[in-house]
Amino acid sequence: MRLTKPRIAPLADDQLNAEQKEALEAFRPGPVLNIFRTLAHAPKALSRFNAWGGYVLSRRNDLPAREREIVILRIGFLCRSGYEFTQHTRIGLQSGLSAEEIEAIKRGTDAGWSAADAALIRACDELHADQFVTDPTWTELRRHFSEKQCMDLVFTAGQYTQVSMMLNTFGVQLDEGQTLDPELKGY
Repeated sequence: MRLTKPRIAPLADDQLNAEQKEALEAFRPGPVLNIFRTLAHAPKALSRFNAWGGYVLSRRNDLPAREREIVILRIGFLCRSGYEFTQHTRIGLQSGLSAEEIEAIKRGTDAGWSAADAALIRACDELHADQFVTDPTWTELRRHFSEKQCMDLVFTAGQYTQVSMMLNTFGVQLDEGQTLDPELKGY
C-alpha cells in the first residue's frame, strides 16, 4: 500500500447525504467496500463508475472470468495497488485461478504460462508501459481470442488502471479481515 491512511476517508452510513445513500444502494445488501464508501464523496461519478465497472465485470465482457482476472491482477500488480490486488486475489480464486497462478501473475510472462495466458500478460505489460499493444502481441492475442475479446482486454486493463490510480492516490485501505500481499507493502 502506498499510503498507510486514507487521504479521503470512506464515508460511514451516518455521514451520508441523500445522494450518497442513493449511489451506495447499488452495493447493498451486505457490507459496502471501502472503495465505494470513498467514491461516494462524488456520488454522480460513483454511479457512472459502477455502470462501466459493471460491464467490465459482467458476462457482456467476452473475456472468460479467469482470463479477465489475469488481466485485472496483472494491472493491479503493475500499478502497485495493494487494495486492487487483494480484492481480486479472492475473485481470481473464485474465477478458476489457482494460488500458484496468482503468484505467477506477479512474475510476468516467463512464469510457465500457456501461450494464450502469456499473451494476456504481455498485453497488460505493454498497455501499462506504453498504452499500446504492439503488433506481435496483437497477432498472438488474435491466435487465441476473438476481436471482441481483445477489445474487452483493453477495456479491462484501462478500467483497472484507472481504479488502481484512484485507490493509490485516495489512500483506500484494505477492508476488514484482508491481508496485504507482502510484495505490495511499502508501495
